[in-house]
Amino acid sequence: MAKQFVVQLENRPGELAHLAHAFAARGVNIQHVGCIGAGPLACMFVTTDDDAAARRILHGMGHEFIEGLPVIVEVEDRPGGLADVTAKLAAAGVNITGMLEVGRRPGVVDITFCVDDEAKARDALGLELEQPVGVGN
Repeated sequence: MAKQFVVQLENRPGELAHLAHAFAARGVNIQHVGCIGAGPLACMFVTTDDDAAARRILHGMGHEFIEGLPVIVEVEDRPGGLADVTAKLAAAGVNITGMLEVGRRPGVVDITFCVDDEAKARDALGLELEQPVGVGN
């Protein structure tokens, strides 16, 4: 499974474009991406088709980032669905360092969470290794 990178960027015009161009110039395909900015900082959540190359690009450009195997969770698509999942992680003492919606179908939203303790997160959500949690778990 591809790593999820949570990348710190300056929150100014062109930063995301600059990084996206760097990936493209080195032949790295972005598979999933999300970005948010507040104040002087922004964060990009990204998975690519080449973790090693993505890491080299980020280091070479001087971006601070964290990476981890994303925990894929099927969240019930209803008010409180996300609250239920994140409350389980919080109760287990798991810090969420990144979150990215990667799919949607009737009644379900697929979300990847990058966390500080994958084993603890999987245990809190009742997951086996590399297995997404089902709706209503």
